[in-house]
Amino acid sequence: MSNATHGLELIGLTKILGGRVIIDNLNLTVEKGEMVSLLGPSGCGKTTTLRMIAGFLIPEKGTVNVAGKDVTNLGPEKRPSAMVFQNYALWPHMTVFKNVAYPLKIRKMGKAEIEKRVHEVLEVVNLMHHKDSRPGQISGGEQQRVALARALVQEPDILLLDEPLSNLDAKLRVKVREDIRDLQRRLGITTVIVTHDQDEALSISDRIAVMNEGRIEQFSTPQDLYDQPATEYVANFIGSLNRIEGGYADGQVIPGNEVVGIRPEDVSFSKSQVAGSYPATVELVVPRGHFHEVYLKRADASLRAFVSIDVPKAGDIGFAKVSKALVYKDGKLVRTA
Repeated sequence: MSNATHGLELIGLTKILGGRVIIDNLNLTVEKGEMVSLLGPSGCGKTTTLRMIAGFLIPEKGTVNVAGKDVTNLGPEKRPSAMVFQNYALWPHMTVFKNVAYPLKIRKMGKAEIEKRVHEVLEVVNLMHHKDSRPGQISGGEQQRVALARALVQEPDILLLDEPLSNLDAKLRVKVREDIRDLQRRLGITTVIVTHDQDEALSISDRIAVMNEGRIEQFSTPQDLYDQPATEYVANFIGSLNRIEGGYADGQVIPGNEVVGIRPEDVSFSKSQVAGSYPATVELVVPRGHFHEVYLKRADASLRAFVSIDVPKAGDIGFAKVSKALVYKDGKLVRTA
């Protein structure tokens, strides 16, 4: 039985395309007003999942509940959801106003009500000054906001975003993702976003579902995913990682049948020895903007460290200390040390 307090429930979803299982018994609950990212590499099933939520694909098995209603077998036009596509899908010959008004016109809504709702949503996305412009006359970021406005004007229970920032350059991508997050928080609208960009997911999500081969490997907050990745797959996908085969004890990698994962920021280097540090040589230093990536060689392992102050030089000899390690066996987290 569906829970009306949830924004979205996916229960046992399975999808087969071309004779291959793309989504395998997937379960996911998104709370009302929450922003959740489906994160993973190409081919992991995240867009297929989004299209099942939107109604563009019907699952072989399972249930889609939106705002407490079973919508599994409804087409997209009958669902209380709206989708923003990767390519925005704007009509080039229509003005911004007409693009945003289009879904309301299709519903045969009254002219006065259409004008009221379109003006309201254009104010929300700060595009009233462009209401008479055509898509080709405005920037990529503004086109993205038109696509958002066209989804929001439908007053959906759930907003679906499919790689919404992939067509923008890096600097604009950061600005627009901040705009989307601010808008989502102000409106309190339940939102699911598909992305392959971990920085994007970490910066805007309340929770993230990391997907792998049609399954959810881990569903948690950005901080939990980073600090306690439940599987080796998640640890490698979220953030940077020193991955070393062996066991771990007393701050060192030792022979063993496990895998040790160490975040570069959990590695420090100093000229003098401190408790838990071991002799190390600096092999390479690579500038990374506000920090330097330092490649270190110890007797037990090669390690990368992120250093922002007292940056060493290649050839320096000193001591490297590991403050935290993630230890995996058969791909699963067994302990932190």
